[in-house]
Amino acid sequence: MPTPFDFPTSTPKLGLPFLFSGQAQKEFFVNQAFALVDALLQQCVVSSGNAPPTAPSDGDVYRVIAPAGGDWVGEEDSLAVRIGGAWHFVRPANGMRIYDQAAAQWLVFKVQWESASTPAVPTGGTVVDTEARAAIDGLVTELSRLGILA
Repeated sequence: MPTPFDFPTSTPKLGLPFLFSGQAQKEFFVNQAFALVDALLQQCVVSSGNAPPTAPSDGDVYRVIAPAGGDWVGEEDSLAVRIGGAWHFVRPANGMRIYDQAAAQWLVFKVQWESASTPAVPTGGTVVDTEARAAIDGLVTELSRLGILA
């Protein structure tokens, strides 16, 4: 007799809940999955912080930074999604990209969240060509480090 399949309870990347036959309150699991997809599909966060905001709206997503406090304790680097008046946390996977609206910057997750540093801008003078090459090299290096350029 073949071995029955042992299905996990959620998807591997975003932790969306699976439905099972005979499951009670299926609408709760479907609605939770829809809320997570809605919150995470655009890949942006309202802001990054170490404590929950005072008046979050359902669907808002925040990046939790260390040292996390309040309802976010122990969730450093996670994305905090407000669903039904409660926090739901999603652990990022390597390569995940988000846009932080408050900081106006892209972040990439590689063991921890990283952002590109701004390369030095050429200042002029007799070595403009050398400075321009160094600035372009710095830009290419940062974009490559974040995986934006291969």
